Amino acid sequence: MRTSTERILTTHVGSLPRSRAVTDVVFGRERGERIDETAGAAVIAAAVKQIVLRQAEVGVDVASDGEMSKISYATYIKDRITGFDGDTPREPGQDLVEFPGLLKKLAESGATAKYRRPRCVGPVAVKDMRPVATDIANLKSALAEAHRAGAHSGADAGSPGERPLVGRGEHPLEEPHVRPLEAFMNSASPGVIALFQPNDYYRSQDEYLESVAEAMRAEYEAIAGAGLLLQIDAPDLGMGRHTMYRSRSTEEYLSLAAKHIEVLNHALRNVPAERVRMHICWGNYEGPHHHDIPLELLLPVVLGGKPQALLFEAANPRHAHEWTVFREMRVPEEKILIPGVVSTTTNYVEHPRLVAERLCRFADVVGAQRVIAGTDCGFGTFAGFGPVDPDVAFMKLAALAEGAALASERLWRRSG
Repeated sequence: MRTSTERILTTHVGSLPRSRAVTDVVFGRERGERIDETAGAAVIAAAVKQIVLRQAEVGVDVASDGEMSKISYATYIKDRITGFDGDTPREPGQDLVEFPGLLKKLAESGATAKYRRPRCVGPVAVKDMRPVATDIANLKSALAEAHRAGAHSGADAGSPGERPLVGRGEHPLEEPHVRPLEAFMNSASPGVIALFQPNDYYRSQDEYLESVAEAMRAEYEAIAGAGLLLQIDAPDLGMGRHTMYRSRSTEEYLSLAAKHIEVLNHALRNVPAERVRMHICWGNYEGPHHHDIPLELLLPVVLGGKPQALLFEAANPRHAHEWTVFREMRVPEEKILIPGVVSTTTNYVEHPRLVAERLCRFADVVGAQRVIAGTDCGFGTFAGFGPVDPDVAFMKLAALAEGAALASERLWRRSG
């Protein structure tokens, strides 16, 4: 995993807006429609190439495939591991339950997903590794094309994916740098699978979690083994407090969250920590979030996870103040922080100076080398919906890159 050795690197959480063509393919597959699979696969592959190129253009250092092939970040697993069928009624978070008018408004805006959330109805095991192999091939092909595009534009042809960093707005770096484009791929945590796909088969929740973890191990190892960074999506660690575990005490919840970490660590036993990053959040939706568990209580549990890098919400107005938690709590030296410094639920575009200010706060606590600029969550939590306009989403990523460049000027000039 690259670190911010000369400047603050940039990345995001993973999902990006899908085109109508991509949405038609993934929903057609979801509904079991008879579609031309060759044509559908070509649509997805082309979309991955386009989205990787666009990330490079706006200044993202560590890019993803945008989750183009997935209808959502948690339910896609039904096509890859056995034991899932049927559907599960939607249960909103406790904060939205208490504001039915807002809940209705969000549902009418399309924020309530229209895809199946199957339940666990049988033994969980590896079913089909071809989808992840296809995702890996598409992303690596897109990275190669991004490298060629950079080379043709005059980039120094070094390692695959290199392109020059160009200054953006009023705050370019003083010296040009070559920007190697690194890539990550998202994969659902055992806990978030259990969050969205309840257990009707196993005798206990622990047994269910352990079985899911063992089944997902093959995907985790395939992604890391392909030379990509593995991102574990684990919103269960934050959002689970006001959803699946809403009736439990805080102490019980923290114990349950620790179990989620335990089974994840076991599933990652063959993957080096430095090849893994983990995203936690409290739910990527506009709501009161007044039942969110405070980071000061959750962080000690989360830091027990094997992944080297931690992505978390830091722009969300319910959690933006929690950068001070890292100042007050010792973070292990090997950990890398990837705070969300632009939001993913509003069309306001953060000013690069605000982005820089947020990044410098974290750099002052743990050192600039251990900070990477990120987003709160994804810009396309599920196919066909995103509260942020697609073009605005990329404007936000450009602001992220410009803010990271400004923060780099401050931090490296100060250290020099």
